[in-house]
Amino acid sequence: MIVSDIKELIGKTPIFQFLATDYGGESQSRIYAKLEYLNPGGSIKDRLGSYLISEAVAAGRITKDTTVIEPTAGNTGIGLALAGLAYGLDMLFVIPDTFSQEKQQLIKALGARIIHSPSQEGMQGAIRKAKFLADQLPNSFLSLQFENEQNPAAYYRTLGPEIVQEIPGKIDSFIAGVGSGGTFAGTGAYLKSIDSTIRLIAVEPEGSILNGGPAHEHAIEGIGVEERPLFFKNLMPDSIETISDPEGFYYTRLLAARHGLLVGSSSGAAFAAAIRESKRLPKGSTIVTIFPDSGDRYLSKNIYGQLEEA
Repeated sequence: MIVSDIKELIGKTPIFQFLATDYGGESQSRIYAKLEYLNPGGSIKDRLGSYLISEAVAAGRITKDTTVIEPTAGNTGIGLALAGLAYGLDMLFVIPDTFSQEKQQLIKALGARIIHSPSQEGMQGAIRKAKFLADQLPNSFLSLQFENEQNPAAYYRTLGPEIVQEIPGKIDSFIAGVGSGGTFAGTGAYLKSIDSTIRLIAVEPEGSILNGGPAHEHAIEGIGVEERPLFFKNLMPDSIETISDPEGFYYTRLLAARHGLLVGSSSGAAFAAAIRESKRLPKGSTIVTIFPDSGDRYLSKNIYGQLEEA
C-alpha cells in the first residue's frame, strides 16, 4: 500500500482472535479484539480526531486561523494533532499534569502545545480549564469530546460497520472501556441497530463511579469517569465491569508475554471483562472488544513490569 496522506491509514484495523477456553471460558466461544492501537497515531482516537476536524472544517467552524482546544488524557490530542496537520492548525491541549509523559511528547512532536491542569482534579479539572481558555481566546474551537455528539457519531459511522463486516456470524456481546463514552455509545448504538439482542458491557477501573464506587485515582489510564457520560442518556450498558489496577495490568502484561500484543492498560481491563463475560455466556458465543491504544506510551510507568497473578 502506498499513501500520501496519514489519514488514509486510519481505520480498517485487524482483529485478533482468542479462544475462550484458554482463559476458562466456554468451549467453542471466541473473543475478538479490534486492534485499534495499530492506527497511525497509536490509538482508537485517530478516528475521532479525523472525524471531529473534518466535520468542523466542513461546517465552517474551523478556519486556518482557528486554535483548536481540547481537554484530553493524551490520545485524543494525538488524534486531533494528526488531523490538524493537513490544515496547519494551532492546537492547544489541556492534560492533567501526571498523565503519560510519552503521550505528551508525541503531542509536542506533532506541533501542538500543552497546558497542564492539576492531576488531583482529574479530567473534570482539565475540562474546566479548557473551557476557560476557549472563553479567553478569540477564534478558538473547543472540540470537547466529552460533550460533542460528533464523538459517538465518529464510531457509529466507522468502527461499528467495520466490526459487523469483519466478525463472522452473530455477535453476542460487545465490550469497551468508558472514558468519554463515545466509543462505547457510538459503536454500541450501531451494533444494536443491527441486532438488538447484543449485550453491551461497559468497562471501568476501580476509582471510576459507573458502578457506584467512590471516585479516586487509578493507575489504568484512558478510561474511568468522575461523572456519568452524557452519551449514556440514549444508550445504557447492559452491564458494567469494574476492573482493579492489579487485574488490568496482569492481563496487559499477559497479552504482551503470551501473544505479542503491546497494548495499554485499558486493553488489559477490556480483556479481563471479556474473559468474565465468556464465563457467563453459553457454548459457542462470540464476544467483541476493543484494544484502544499501545503500551509504548506508558513505558515510564513500568506498564510491562513483572507478570504476577492478579
